Amino acid sequence: MPHVHTYDKDGKQLCCTQEEKIYSKAGASELLSTDHTQDDVHDHDHEEGDGHDHSSAGSSRFQMFLPALISLVLLLIAIAFDSYVKPDWFTGWVRVVWYIVAYVPVGLPVLKEAFESISKGQVFSEFFLMGIATIGAFAIGEYPEGVAVMLFYAVGEVFQTLAVKRAKANIKSLLDQRPDEVTILENNQAKTIKADTAVIGNIIQLKAGEKLGLDGELLSDTASFNTAALTGESKPDTKAKGDTVLAGMINLNSVAQVKVTTAYTDSKLSKILDLVQNAAAQKAPTELFIRKFAKIYTPIVVFLAIAICVLPLFFVDDYVFHDWLYRALVFLVISCPCALVISIPLGYFGGIGAASRNGILFKGSNFLDIIANVQNVVMDKTGTMTEGVFKVQEVVLNPKFNQADIMAMVNALESQSTHPVASAIHEYVGNVDTSIKLDKVEEISGHGLVAEVNGKALHVGNFKLMDKFAIVYDIDPASIVYTTIAIAYENKFVGHITIADSIKEDSQLTIDKLNALGVKTTMLSGDKGSVVKLVADTLGIKSAFGDLLPEDKVNKVKEIKARNESVAFVGDGVNDAPVVALSDVGIAMGGLGSDATIETADVVIQDDMPSKIPMAINIGKQTKKIVWQNIILAFTVKAIVLILGAGGLATMWEAVFADVGVALLAIMNAVRIQRMKF
Repeated sequence: MPHVHTYDKDGKQLCCTQEEKIYSKAGASELLSTDHTQDDVHDHDHEEGDGHDHSSAGSSRFQMFLPALISLVLLLIAIAFDSYVKPDWFTGWVRVVWYIVAYVPVGLPVLKEAFESISKGQVFSEFFLMGIATIGAFAIGEYPEGVAVMLFYAVGEVFQTLAVKRAKANIKSLLDQRPDEVTILENNQAKTIKADTAVIGNIIQLKAGEKLGLDGELLSDTASFNTAALTGESKPDTKAKGDTVLAGMINLNSVAQVKVTTAYTDSKLSKILDLVQNAAAQKAPTELFIRKFAKIYTPIVVFLAIAICVLPLFFVDDYVFHDWLYRALVFLVISCPCALVISIPLGYFGGIGAASRNGILFKGSNFLDIIANVQNVVMDKTGTMTEGVFKVQEVVLNPKFNQADIMAMVNALESQSTHPVASAIHEYVGNVDTSIKLDKVEEISGHGLVAEVNGKALHVGNFKLMDKFAIVYDIDPASIVYTTIAIAYENKFVGHITIADSIKEDSQLTIDKLNALGVKTTMLSGDKGSVVKLVADTLGIKSAFGDLLPEDKVNKVKEIKARNESVAFVGDGVNDAPVVALSDVGIAMGGLGSDATIETADVVIQDDMPSKIPMAINIGKQTKKIVWQNIILAFTVKAIVLILGAGGLATMWEAVFADVGVALLAIMNAVRIQRMKF
């Protein structure tokens, strides 16, 4: 029987989604419970392929802590019976069984993990160490210590689960904000569906301001799109019927119809989901070192523990097996690398989660390390430091004409056009004056608009339109940097309007913060040199170059790298992909960024705000600081207590602190980055 997709009351697909496939592939399927509550399953890996899975599917916090609570209550009662109440019946096999019952809720899952690890050939795992230590404690009659070690270890695991879950929730909530619905036409009726259910051949109805979700073919006669995502430049592109339109293009004017020609799985949304969920696969050097260290370190401490127990037999006169076995078990518990193996990946994952919460997607923890030490930020201009949309910059009219009247007539005439220039003029002038009567309106392709107002000719377009109608003008169009709209009334040149891209509101803040961090800034653009210089001077960027081809940008970055300085490049267009790949850290403006650049980039800024660049650097610095704090804390405490344990000066209780206590402190420190404000 063929599988039928299921949906919830809101029309959300509950099965076989692209998101489901990606999450499962990335080992994050626990985030895909149908209710998507905060109590999704937790799954984390201490080592590659160890199969460690603390599943808590559908569990509340109370349910997660319940085994530990049961053990704690039973342990406290037992300690009270042993030390204070001392009932006659709490002896012998009753006492042993009581402690075993207290041990089972927290110990059995760990022992199960240990057997599973051994079956996979990974003998020396943390579960193995904990199992030996606690079973050994029972063997020599140290029942409270045996239960306590496993109890605190279980509590540490729950806190770790909650910490990881919170970081993953940050990432997932961010991804859920991505637009993934399209409006299709069926029998001339508009129907909103999930983008991943759209099939090749569907007709998408794209309203003004909407972003196209899939690649397709334009069915409407004409439509204007913001193509900054694909070209790297802000000039709108007018498409004709039959032209190809791509995912990421934004419809600027009237409603358009697009026939789907590419599957959803190849869309930008799918690629972003993929890169985020695979972020855990790319480890930071520190994290990789700790993993390798743990694999070598763990068997060493097991053999040292055996040596501590056995070797004194040959050198100590009053050798007592029980005492030396206890020391060996204490040594084992202390030496367990939980604090390092848990907290360091959690620190990096916390950094990725904190960045995601702020609209910054890191493809891997290794890029957190790299960006923390970056010395140069090289950026594109259009779509990166500027808006990537047209706005009126300047209106220059002959004072002989009434500016308000002229602009009102221009606004009325532009209302007859779907060109993005018209939108810029409407935004500047305001509502169209409906009392202005237009006659003989004509749009001349590639030139502009012509009409009669009050029986007098009105021309609005480029200077080719002026030349076509032999209208004399007294300025040099080449001397004007920006896109220019020429105006003539009664066959007399009235003046011009300049329309250009505008600097993003937070661009200045971005440069100021980068300067404060001691990071050098450079602007590279394919736009006119004069425009680039203007933007650079406005923002205070000392090094700026325009009229560059993609290969020129690559050469400029190579020049910086030749000075043995690290480089982060920020771009948004396909033309930026080569230089993004060359840089130490490639940053893509993801909101409008092209698929090619997003795939090539190491960091993706979701909302296109350049101020997220220094924020990403700061998050990298804070993450690295916390990771090293955890490393120093773990090694220092463990070294001290190990020496004390080997000398018989530390008991199992100190061992519990050295292992689980330090792990909890490290986890809490790692979680701290998720609460920071950047």
